[in-house]
Amino acid sequence: MACILIIEDDQRVADLLKRGLEEFGYQTMTAYDGEMGIRLFRAGNYELIITDVVLPKMNGFDVCKEVRGSDKNVPIIMLTALGTTDDKLEGFDAGADDYMVKPFDIREIDARIKALLKRKTVKNESIIKPELTYADLTIDFQTKTVYRAGREIKLTPKEFNLLSYMAQNPERLLTRVEIADKVWNTHFDTGTNFIDVYINYLRKKIDKEFDSKLIHTKPGMGFIFKSGNENKD
Repeated sequence: MACILIIEDDQRVADLLKRGLEEFGYQTMTAYDGEMGIRLFRAGNYELIITDVVLPKMNGFDVCKEVRGSDKNVPIIMLTALGTTDDKLEGFDAGADDYMVKPFDIREIDARIKALLKRKTVKNESIIKPELTYADLTIDFQTKTVYRAGREIKLTPKEFNLLSYMAQNPERLLTRVEIADKVWNTHFDTGTNFIDVYINYLRKKIDKEFDSKLIHTKPGMGFIFKSGNENKD
């Protein structure tokens, strides 16, 4: 039975989450501000964290960064009323695995939790090569570092996950739907462009200063990771 840490300052919402998740069989612990959430996180052993963004004492973005400083694997869902693309990008940059906008359906939260816990289990059980090399790009999965032509490239956690997935699936079309599912573990929302934003972030870091490009756009279709100079973007 998974134990979930809920960080939510609105007691009505916190109680609603607690009752709903416990009906689905989860154990829960609740914190009503960011600092309390961090204290409970450090004192306990949680399978997943659900946090609001607007919190007293420490906001959800900083909570996420604090958690990621000591645990890179515990899944984090941000559940908030802030729903712009910029808010989502900031949440993912802070290390969140999923981002949901209020109001919410507890059944959808349960589905997201199950998907994240399943992905965590598969990841833990998989034998992952410590290093991947493609063309002049090297990804070290143990240290979470990336090098291109011997030069270290600094990436955010989501940029690293996106690049890792693309490099592990080279020379084939990757649609936005697939990237949303495999990297963000969410359904692609055609009303937002956060995937394209992250592709552009990544492209500037790993392609801009190199003659050979690795990330290529197929207009209206998706992206292909391969060595060459056929970038259509």
